[in-house]
Amino acid sequence: MKSFLSLKVSLILLLLVHCVVVHGDGIDDVQPLSKIAIHRALFAFHVNASLKAEPVLLGTKGEDFQWITVALECPDPLEDDWVAVFSPAKFNSSTCPPVVFPGQDAPHLCSAPIKYKFANDSNAEYTKTGKASLKFRLINQRADFSIALFSGGLSNPKLLAVSNTVTFTNPKAPVYPRLSQGKSWNEMAVTWTSGYNIIDAVPFVEWGFKGESQTQSPAGTLTFHREAMCGPPARTIGWRDPGYIHTSFLKDLWPNSLYTYKLGHRLFNGSYIWSKSYYFKSSPYPGQDSLQRVVIFGDMGKAERDGSNDSNEDTNYQPGSLNTTDQLIKDLDNIDIIFHIGDITYANGYISQWDQFTSQVEPIASTIPYMIASGNHERDVPGTGSFFETNDSGGECGVLAETMFYVPAENRAKFWYSTDYGMFHFCIADSEHDWREGSEQYKFIEKCLASADRQKQPWLIFAAHRVLGYSSAYWKDGSFGESMGKDSLQKLWQKYKVDIAFYGHVHNYERTCPIYQNRCVNSEKSHYSGTVNGTIHIVVGAGGYRLNSHIPLQTNWSIYKVSDFGFGKLTAFNHSSLLFEYKRSSDGEIYDSFTISRDYRDVLACVHDGCEPTTLAT
Repeated sequence: MKSFLSLKVSLILLLLVHCVVVHGDGIDDVQPLSKIAIHRALFAFHVNASLKAEPVLLGTKGEDFQWITVALECPDPLEDDWVAVFSPAKFNSSTCPPVVFPGQDAPHLCSAPIKYKFANDSNAEYTKTGKASLKFRLINQRADFSIALFSGGLSNPKLLAVSNTVTFTNPKAPVYPRLSQGKSWNEMAVTWTSGYNIIDAVPFVEWGFKGESQTQSPAGTLTFHREAMCGPPARTIGWRDPGYIHTSFLKDLWPNSLYTYKLGHRLFNGSYIWSKSYYFKSSPYPGQDSLQRVVIFGDMGKAERDGSNDSNEDTNYQPGSLNTTDQLIKDLDNIDIIFHIGDITYANGYISQWDQFTSQVEPIASTIPYMIASGNHERDVPGTGSFFETNDSGGECGVLAETMFYVPAENRAKFWYSTDYGMFHFCIADSEHDWREGSEQYKFIEKCLASADRQKQPWLIFAAHRVLGYSSAYWKDGSFGESMGKDSLQKLWQKYKVDIAFYGHVHNYERTCPIYQNRCVNSEKSHYSGTVNGTIHIVVGAGGYRLNSHIPLQTNWSIYKVSDFGFGKLTAFNHSSLLFEYKRSSDGEIYDSFTISRDYRDVLACVHDGCEPTTLAT
């Protein structure tokens, strides 16, 4: 047991907590000194108070995140000392059986920390000097925080000290808006998170043309409870109250117009709580001939800007996530809509990480539509109707993805939908539900593909999380890609002349030739023109999660492949010209690209298995 600890948290202010000794398993058993010293550097005065004093306040200027520094001084340091951030501040430090995922080395605590660092992360000499200074980035998550010191490593943690509470000025504030296409081209859905239930306040969005009078649109409110989770850790150590998720629909938008908006809550005492102001550009009219740019990728996940780990990751778990995020932010003026096709957060049942993810993508998702698809790490739990019997979602069984993000599906529990953006028509499948011929989803896919008006929307795009088409790195059941139903889907892609099919799941990049029934139907490699006689299949699963290496086998249909983090970008210049690029996340450089040029008559032309049956009478 250590005899002395000095734990210091500095932001605009400085918090000093002196020696504590632990005599039990829970936070209530920590014995603090009677006084602490708080130095409010901004106002240059000192206050002495007991640990039951007002908590340290963050976000005093309305920020939804803030950096803190934890300065550690310990006369008896050990290599396995670690510092954790908990929220809510009161937590259960007892040891619970671990819930293990591949690559995970989580703390074995009954309350999962939001994040943690080892004390020697910032000072390799910690075990000699006993001194360390650790920086953490805290985001507004509707509850207070505490910072705790443990020894014993992650597998045998022993609580040594706990700071006083740290809280945001308004922990219930509306935060992290994410836009998505509504069910019509001129509708934008705005979803956000807050701590206000409908019995506390009325949620709404105030919006309008930039610089003109604003209108207000009401929002619906959803939440879910522990009982909605389908298994551990989401139902056990990973559970955290998700707050309230609000969605408002901004309707009858004018095409190509700049709107401003802010999130609001009207309290029942007549006062208002406001977010900061945001903006977006509305969608083009379907078929409009103009420059339109689409980004698509899968498997990004989240990462901590402070370099910490969370309860669902070990070091370098999602190493490319921030690079992808930052590159998208840098290029945001040149992107109109994003599709993140599954494996969104890799929260895997640790609910707090969805807040971390929505905070990470907020600069993107608050400005352009951020459309998602369902992946195995969102949906799959044995015995819950998922097509694959794994617990890859950590007990979430789709509830988090369906609630935290809006998609224009008829039934959000069945995560398939169609959406239009200008000259593009998208059919987004749910690979975690049955897609085989005769299934409900198969019928949707055919209806979606058949509904594309190729004269107005020449670019027909199919997307799903798992590889339902081709990947040389995805060998399963004697087939490259999911074998079940693949032949049936190929018939649909060919019949309706799908231009490109995108997938995630495999954590690399690969592009095929235009292909049908395992054969290339075009010998070109970088420019395609004329008749649509096969579909190009592209794996864009290198958004941020650990990369998969490519196998040495070279198939005759694989044109380009690379194992590096990146994202795909489609640029439609007009109805006859399309550019695709695979861009590297680290610097935006282009790894691979190709173009398609064709006329409407090329889409209409007959190809093998791509013509309607005819008779002499017709």
